[in-house]
Amino acid sequence: MTHTENSIQELRELDKKHFIHPTSPVKQQQEQGPAFIFTEGKGIYLQDATGKKVIDGMSSLWNVNAGHGRVELGKTAMEQMSKLGFSSCFATYSNEPAIRLAAKLAQIAPGDLSATFFTSGGSEANDTAYKLARHYWILKGQPERKKIISRTKSYHGVSVGATSATGLKAFRDFTNSLAPDFLHADNFSSQSLRELIAAEGPETIAAFIAEPVQGAGGIHVAPENYFKEVREICDEYGVLFITDEVITGFGRTGTYFGMDHYGVAPDMMCFAKGVTSGYAQLGGVMISEKIHQELTELSTGTLLHGYTYSGHPMACAVALKNLEIIEQEHLIENAEAMGQELLNGLYRIQQERKIVGKVKGLGLMAGIEIVKDLNTKERFAAPMSPAIVLEAAKQGLICRSVVLDDQDIVVFAPPLTINKDEIKKMIEILNNSISVIEADLASENCAAK
Repeated sequence: MTHTENSIQELRELDKKHFIHPTSPVKQQQEQGPAFIFTEGKGIYLQDATGKKVIDGMSSLWNVNAGHGRVELGKTAMEQMSKLGFSSCFATYSNEPAIRLAAKLAQIAPGDLSATFFTSGGSEANDTAYKLARHYWILKGQPERKKIISRTKSYHGVSVGATSATGLKAFRDFTNSLAPDFLHADNFSSQSLRELIAAEGPETIAAFIAEPVQGAGGIHVAPENYFKEVREICDEYGVLFITDEVITGFGRTGTYFGMDHYGVAPDMMCFAKGVTSGYAQLGGVMISEKIHQELTELSTGTLLHGYTYSGHPMACAVALKNLEIIEQEHLIENAEAMGQELLNGLYRIQQERKIVGKVKGLGLMAGIEIVKDLNTKERFAAPMSPAIVLEAAKQGLICRSVVLDDQDIVVFAPPLTINKDEIKKMIEILNNSISVIEADLASENCAAK
């Protein structure tokens, strides 16, 4: 259904007046209004109020794994809300969808992760992991273990703790009062982690957290053996190892969880996004059987941490149905196969275009670096990826630019339902969009001469 020009204009004005957008330029919104007002979605496509259809090359926020327009997920939500829309999980109250989802997660998670604390999303999951890690050490009689180490170029969310852990400096600069006891090691160096732990004192470190693939930081895939070395370092110093699978979980990288690629099991794991494919707000933290047992043995009072919507019955029911879809339709295997198709397409663009440098990715997470000089890897004075993303949107493809920490990267993460023809269309639009930007740059160079 499309809207009339008057109704669209009304929505644009109401948006500017009343809606503060997350992670968006405030002035741009006020001057130009919303870039899109989406009204429908089907498969890998989104349609806006004008009737324009675009490929959702980012799964919106890395999360619509099962694709748009899944009627069965809406039906599941309606059926659960009709029976039990909400009930609290405080004071040991429970509900069947939360119980069954926790049991399902224990079946599919890496290692011996066996128990789940539910949240409403990724930032809450990360903050919960930090608090649980610190609480664990308090119970173990080591309250001085409170420092959390993460990595440069990491992204862990925007609540105060999650912001403090995030390795992208601009997010930390947004506020003038960060949470204490957060440190950052080099994102590709296990030796950097070892040296930081030694410098701070192992007896002060509660946990180390890392994304299997850094997504919002620019699609950084860890070097071979990095996570095995990290696991060994954490074991050596008695540091808890937390993985942030908020983006990489539930098939995104071509395995159920990103850490499955590395043969390493964490002590704790944060998740969100793909667990419901974005159809309901849900996240959580999983802990190992060992930690769960120790918490049980050492706890003497109430676990004083919880969110109103922890274990929300409707969200958990949707998650269970979503995981059923992912498994029955073999979307994890498809993500692996189509991820290779996407990388192959990006490599072809790399051969044709003069400003495309490194191509990188894992599963259906991929990115291309934009450079001024292919030989020296010199970057443009002003990043070009935002212009490419803008042009691609005009031509019918949504993707994303990463320019923080002196980067210039275009990134992609389409729904796991994507097929070869749709990958081909994505690549065609991207190639055309880059060619437009290259032509503009050539014109500017001629004019400057």
